[in-house]
Formats: sequence, structure tokens, C-alpha cells
Amino acid sequence: MADGSGLPVVTFGNLMSEGTTLSRRGQHDKALGCFNDALKLRAGDKHCLITRSKCFLKLGDTENSLKDAEASLQIDKTFSEGLYQKAETLYTMGDFEFALVFYHRGRRLRPDLHKFQLGINKAEEAIVNCIGNPSSVKLESKEELCFVSRQAELQNKKDNQNQQNKPTKDQKQTKKKSPKTEQQLLGALYADKAFLEKLLKDEDLMQSSTRQGTKVMDLVLGGISYLNHRRDFWQQQKPMYARVYERKVLRQEQMRDKKEKPSDISKSIAKNMEDIELLLARGSAEESCRKAERLLKRIQAWSENEVPNKHELIGNLHSCIGNAQMAMGQTEAALLSHKMDLDCARQNALTDGMSRALDHIGHVYARIGKFQQAINAWEEKIPLAQSSLEKAWLFHEIGQCYLELGKAEAAQDNGQKSLQSAEEEGDVEWQLHATVLVAQAQVKLKDYPSAIMTFERALEKAKLVPSEAAQRGIIAALDNVSKIFIAQLNRSGKGGTLPSHEDRLFSSKNISTTKNAKKKQGNQDKNP
Repeated sequence: MADGSGLPVVTFGNLMSEGTTLSRRGQHDKALGCFNDALKLRAGDKHCLITRSKCFLKLGDTENSLKDAEASLQIDKTFSEGLYQKAETLYTMGDFEFALVFYHRGRRLRPDLHKFQLGINKAEEAIVNCIGNPSSVKLESKEELCFVSRQAELQNKKDNQNQQNKPTKDQKQTKKKSPKTEQQLLGALYADKAFLEKLLKDEDLMQSSTRQGTKVMDLVLGGISYLNHRRDFWQQQKPMYARVYERKVLRQEQMRDKKEKPSDISKSIAKNMEDIELLLARGSAEESCRKAERLLKRIQAWSENEVPNKHELIGNLHSCIGNAQMAMGQTEAALLSHKMDLDCARQNALTDGMSRALDHIGHVYARIGKFQQAINAWEEKIPLAQSSLEKAWLFHEIGQCYLELGKAEAAQDNGQKSLQSAEEEGDVEWQLHATVLVAQAQVKLKDYPSAIMTFERALEKAKLVPSEAAQRGIIAALDNVSKIFIAQLNRSGKGGTLPSHEDRLFSSKNISTTKNAKKKQGNQDKNP
């Protein structure tokens, strides 16, 4: 679709589709730009707000993620996706009690959505393991209060038992975590904890009070207690399992699986898959990989009657493991994992799995400099592409590989295909990338006049995106190509100069006017 000037019209639907595709490929920064533009066209769209909230969460920006989730609920208080996203964001922020509230609200509204029950389970577990006594939480219904009250009663019983059986100093030392373990868990906060513990030794300071009447000792002990809770939380999020312990956990899970119903198994798998992806998004690639490997062993032990989509899950887990290995820099292992994903998809005729695996294999080969193998993988993926946008970036990546191999003609050809696909989709940003690729190939082919014209078209697209960084890069490339072209003219004895890029640049309207003038002149020559 285009407007009267011949430029592509960017619609809300196109921006949402492009943003979702980029987010799935892990390009969350670019996806965020699409969602921002989409909200400019349709302000207050609750579905777009939630999609952008998810994007913020994957980027680690919990504050903006929470703002978008709350904004969607202001528009529609019964919006289940808004409730779930708010709960997920609160959970990520460590506000487990408030996350529990919104998981419960979501379950009351949509009891058919299992993800709310899974959220309740993980929030309850986090409260018990990390927060300790949750009796101070203010909830709005008896249903939400029952779990917290029950845990508070248990905690009070434990406190009474502790008062009756106070541990000795030696026993306290055995329970205390080693400095090395604490340092790994707390990171930069370890120095703060050490400083607070040092302050405790200053008896005079501990007996003093603030202007508000609060004892300094209470403040210091409160700070240490908070850091201990965070330490326990991060141990839950990033456990340092030994291999023996992993095998023990795996055996326990397998025993539990045998007792579970198929519906319970599906819920367990869904939760584990969600955790695996979340861990990788947070940067915990090693733990994500371990969790995926354990789940893979469990699924391989099940029959197809217990898990109907067994082969699809196995392929997906090989893909998750490969992505985690890639994040850890283990390229050879990542390549092997993605090839196992591809083999599984081929054996079971899983088209989506084949497309996913070929995409990842191409990226691994490109990362390690094996560009021809990357081309082979991506060319095999082209018939499986489900949209013009997917084809646009595929042809672009293939063209870049050909450029790296010094095959400029093939690079230019794929750049043109990428541009055509991007125009079909109406995607200006990918039109920009494809146009720059074509211009780079023309420079390699020493077709400098064409390269200058193509860079100028790319500059116009960069203004539409808009991208100041791209504009600066293209202007610099234009200047370089112009200088090379002038030097070539001087060597050939033709001489001459080119005007500056400011004088030379023209808009798409000027291009259209020039073409029409030439066409009119040609008609006059034919009919004097």
C-alpha cells in the first residue's frame, strides 16, 4: 500500500507484526521502536501496551514494563493479559506477595488459563523460600489471604521452636554460607553486607539513635536481614548445583512424573519451558542450559501417549540448549544442538521446527565466519518462510554473506530480492537495510555512479525511519564513493568534479519528476 507520493504507508498492523517478529528473534530494542510507533498511530491500544510491556521486561526495564501493564488495566480492569503481565513484572521485581495478588485475580477472571495457577504456585514457593514471614501482606480477599496466613502460622511455630532451642555459636557457623558463596550470590552487594557487619562491632555506634529515634542497631540489622533475603532469592534463581545433586533431582522428577496425570505433566512442561526462556532472557544462560537438559531427559523417558507433542518438545529443547550455548560462547556445541533440532524436525515432518533450526544454524555459521555454510542453511529456509518480512531479512543476511565472500554480483542480486520483499511488506526499515546492501555491492563492483544513486535512495529511507545514525553513515559512504569516482575520472583523463552531497541529494519526488521529464522529451522526439 502506498500514498499519493509513492511512499509505502506504515500501518498499525504492520508495525505490530514487525515488532512481534523482531521480539521473537531476540531483537528487543528494534521491536520496542515498532511498538512505540504503533502506539503513536493508535494511542492506548491495550494489546500493544501489553506487547510493549513484555518487550520492556525482556530488556530488564521492569519500571516501564509495570507502567504499560497498569496502563492497559486502566483501560480495561478485566483485561486478563494485563493482570498476568503485571503479576509477571512484579514477580521479576521480587515483589512476590503483590504478584500473588494479581495471579489470584487473573485466575478468578479466567480459570481456564493455566498460566495463572502456575504463577500462583511459583509466587507461593518464592514467598516461602525467600521472604520468610509473609504475615504483613495486605490482601483483598479471603482466597488470597489463606495461603499467606497459613505460612505465617507455620513461621510463628518455627519462631517459637527457635526461641526454645537457640543454636550455639558453633551451630550458627555451620549454617552460615561461606564468603565465596555469598560473594557469588550477592555480587556488588557483598561489599555492602561486609560493611554493615563491620559496623555491628562498633558498640558505641550501635547504642546510638537517629534524630527520628530509631536505633542504629535496628537499621543495620534490618539491612543485613534484607541482604540475606536477597541472597536466598538469588540462590533460588541461580542455584549452584553439583552434578550429583542434578542427578538426584532428575530421579526425583522422574519418580514424580510417573505419578502425575497427563494434564499435570503438560502444566509442568509449560512452566519449565517458560522458566528456561526467562532465564536466558535475564542473562542466566548456564542455568537455562542446565534446566533445559534436565527437562529433555525427562521428556525422552515419557511415551507419546503421555506427551502427544513429544518430538516437537524435544526439538524445541535442543533449540533452547543451542541458544544458551551460543550465549556462553560455545559455538561448536551450539551448532551440534541446532543440528539435532533440525534432524528431529526432518524425521517428524515438523515444518516450523525445520525453519527454526535452519535459521539458528545459519546464524552460528555466520558468527564463526563460515559464510558459505550459512548461505546454504538460509537458502534451504527460504521456501519455509511464512511472510515477505521473513524473506526480506533472509535475503539480506544471504547477501551480506556473499559480500563477505567477495561475490559482489550475488550480494547485489540478494539485496534486490530483499528490497522487493520489504516493499511487498511495506517495511521501510528493511527497505533501508536492503538498499544499503545493494549500494555496498555496487561499490565492490566499481559501479560508482549506480552506488551513488543507490546510497542517495538509502538516505531518503533513513529519513523516513528515522535514524540519525544511519543518515550519518550513509552520508559518509556517499562522500567516500564520490571521491573514488572523481579520482577515477581524473585517471581516465576525462576530468570533472561532482557537486557536494547537499547539492546532489534529491527526494523521491525529484526522481519521479526527472523520469517524467525524460519520458516527455522522448515522446516529443518521436512526434516532432
